[in-house]
Amino acid sequence: MYKKTPTKRYKYTLEFLQKVLPAPAVVLDLGIRNPFTEIMEENGYTVYNTSGEDLDELPEIVNKEKVDAVVAFEILEHLLSPYVLLKNIKAEKLITTIPLKLWFANAYRSKTDAWDRHYHEFEDWQFDWLLEKSGWDIKDTNKWTSPVNKIGFRPVLRKITPRYYAVYAERKN
Repeated sequence: MYKKTPTKRYKYTLEFLQKVLPAPAVVLDLGIRNPFTEIMEENGYTVYNTSGEDLDELPEIVNKEKVDAVVAFEILEHLLSPYVLLKNIKAEKLITTIPLKLWFANAYRSKTDAWDRHYHEFEDWQFDWLLEKSGWDIKDTNKWTSPVNKIGFRPVLRKITPRYYAVYAERKN
C-alpha cells in the first residue's frame, strides 16, 4: 500500500481538523485517496477525493460534491496558481496544510516524478495573503516542526524550525 506514513504530521493535522471541524462532517479532500483519507474516515468523516485531475486546468472540480468543507493537505504548493482554485471553492470552510519555506533547504523536487514537486513553498504571511486575496477569512492557524533522526546542522534546525502550517478559513461574505 503506502511505503511510509508521516505519523507526526498526520497526528497534528488530525488534531487541527478535529478542533476546527469536528466529525461527523463531509469533506472534499483535494488529491487522490491516500493514508490520511483513511485516517479521516476512521475518525468519523465522510471523504470525497479528487481523482488526480490537474487542478490548475480544472479548478471547478472543487464544486462537484456538496460538502461541509474542502481540505487541502500538502497539495496547494504543487499548483502553478493556487489562487484560481481557492477562488473557485464554493464551500464555506477550508482547512489546509502546506510545507513552509525553509531558509536552510531548497524547495522540494522529486528527481523521478515530474508531478511530485513544489512550485510554491510559502512563508506563513504569504500563504495568509493568498487566502485573504482569494476570498477567505482566516479563523485559526497552527505550525509544527518536522524533525529527522539524523546528525548534522540541518537536522538540528528541523527540530526547532516550523515546517508545516495549518490554516482554517471561512469564505468571506
